[in-house]
Amino acid sequence: MNYNAEEIASIIDGKIIGNPKVKVQSVAKIEDGKKGDLCFLANEKYKNYIYTTKASVIIVNNSLKLDNKIKSTLVVVNDSYSSFSKLLEIYNKMKFNYVGISNYTDIGQNTKFGDNIYIGSFATISKNVKIGNNVKIHPNCYIGENVTIGDNCILFPNVVVYHDCNIGNNTIIHSGAVIGSDGFGFAPNKQNNYKKISQIGNVEIEDDVEIGSNTTIDRATMGSTIIRKGVKLDNLIQIAHNVEVGSNTVIAAQTAIAGSTKIGKRCMVGGQVAISGHLFITDDVKIAGQSGVANSINKKGAILQGPMAFNIKEFQRSYIIFKKLPEIYKVLTSIQKQFNE
Repeated sequence: MNYNAEEIASIIDGKIIGNPKVKVQSVAKIEDGKKGDLCFLANEKYKNYIYTTKASVIIVNNSLKLDNKIKSTLVVVNDSYSSFSKLLEIYNKMKFNYVGISNYTDIGQNTKFGDNIYIGSFATISKNVKIGNNVKIHPNCYIGENVTIGDNCILFPNVVVYHDCNIGNNTIIHSGAVIGSDGFGFAPNKQNNYKKISQIGNVEIEDDVEIGSNTTIDRATMGSTIIRKGVKLDNLIQIAHNVEVGSNTVIAAQTAIAGSTKIGKRCMVGGQVAISGHLFITDDVKIAGQSGVANSINKKGAILQGPMAFNIKEFQRSYIIFKKLPEIYKVLTSIQKQFNE
């Protein structure tokens, strides 16, 4: 990054207070800011740092009221957090703006590439693959046969995409993720052994999805496992065969969703949640971390918590009683003793 305050203000539609020509080369937290750094202040809790930081430029909200003079140049906006996020996105794209195909890449027949792509060393691109414009495929990735990857996608090192899967535009997949591995399908036979059921479906990932490191999304037995537009998946998530995750749903780490469950739009799922198979979860549902969901959730906007999740307020009231069980037991024992006497 090499911008001056005036250029930054034009990108985020901000107003400058201070020197419009001061330049920044990097970004930092406001408490660690030094000359040449760009910082932001969104939380009033950190306001005192604005008087001590050595950062060259600070993005602030227009509601900020200064009590003392400051040395930094300010860029005043309506929402400093979202404006800073926009700049970070630009910075990140510049940082990973690699172009070209490594000589150590294995490329199959009938593969079609868009413009301005990057494929790193020791990546494997199988036959009949279609890759869009501005795609970045980092070293050691594997792309199976007949895969389609849309525009502006980033696949970080060691991502695996099995055959016949489709990835939409603007999707980011982090290291170690596996897209399209076989679903967990086995049928017992007369000898009490398990016979594998072939998984002949695929995975469909729509636009603007982000998938965390070491997350696995299984291919469908038949049809598709579907990740809808705008979904954000954390690290270490297991999504089983024929699951559908609705648009703009976010799921935290170590969550597991069993086969054929359908999750609605704009849901929020906490870490280490377990969701049984063949369920329906409607839109705008929130599930607290370490909850277990064994039944469908049909109430829009429901908030659930618990090992066998139920209404969060009822769970919290129950938990208060649970913590008092030793005291309640002591009282009951005393009453029983008096009764016996």
